[in-house]
Amino acid sequence: MATISYDARPNLQATTNQSHQHGVVVEEIEGLIRVHKNGYIERPSLISSVPCTTATARDVVIHKFSNLWARVYAPSHPGANNLPVLVYFHGGGFCVGSAAWSCYHEFLTNLACKASCVIISVNYRLAPESRLPAAYDDGVNAVMWVKQQALSGSTEQKWWLSRCNFSSLFITGDSAGANIAYNVTIRLSSEHLQPLRLKGTVLIQPFFGGEARTWSEKYATQPPHSALTLSNSDVYWRLSLPLGANRDHPWCNPLANGVAKLRDLRIPRVMVCISELDILKDRNLELCNALTSLGKKVETVMYKGVGHAFQVLHNSQLSRPRTQELVSHIKAFINQ
Repeated sequence: MATISYDARPNLQATTNQSHQHGVVVEEIEGLIRVHKNGYIERPSLISSVPCTTATARDVVIHKFSNLWARVYAPSHPGANNLPVLVYFHGGGFCVGSAAWSCYHEFLTNLACKASCVIISVNYRLAPESRLPAAYDDGVNAVMWVKQQALSGSTEQKWWLSRCNFSSLFITGDSAGANIAYNVTIRLSSEHLQPLRLKGTVLIQPFFGGEARTWSEKYATQPPHSALTLSNSDVYWRLSLPLGANRDHPWCNPLANGVAKLRDLRIPRVMVCISELDILKDRNLELCNALTSLGKKVETVMYKGVGHAFQVLHNSQLSRPRTQELVSHIKAFINQ
């Protein structure tokens, strides 16, 4: 995978003139998003988008009206049939990111090949133009589209449909995408999904928050070019939560109203992948402990010496070996 740096300085000059035209900036994460008081939004091209250039990945339209689409990955090796299906949501604080970003294209190409699975990587609507629950709605619609394709046996989609074991569906994502995966899983628990069977959820460094700070949010030592700082986290929540909501909204803090509120959740088994140097570490562990205490099946994996989004940003020497471990753990989980 290519190395991605979050040092945004080279991009600043290119957007300076445009920024001046739109006046005061009210929210900003340097190099990623700038929101002006007049409502204008800039997203500098810090990470490149790439087209599908191989037969193993293609873009598909899910819903034209909302511009909902996905990139589908299917392994090319012989005998790659009857494979688990992963519906995947990319990270980016609900505000940035794309299923076409080069870092996700490379990570998911590798995951589909090494873990022998079909992956539908969803390009959902972004905040603040489309605040939550828009991304959750898109997530549910994407899964229902997969159901529709499975039932219809679409000739156009046969290249990947013929590889799938639809009784082995997993909802997956990283960072904000893991938050989407968690909330989509909860919504799907009351849906009729046949012929799909939801077998599990994989949450990679799930992006949650709260008004009260955890120890890791306040004191965790961050690696250079960290993908998620506390100040950036706060900006993402201000831009993505419903207007007037704070960080104890249940979409941000599922434990805000107490563990007992989660007792009636009907969720399949969950794997939570946590980074040791991530500011989200303690919050991720709290969620795991809460779900476990309620009798939910939770598998927790800690990745030593790496920070948030290591698997796509490769911003430390340990990123590559830890990414190999992550892929191996996902492969084992979806084949249990």
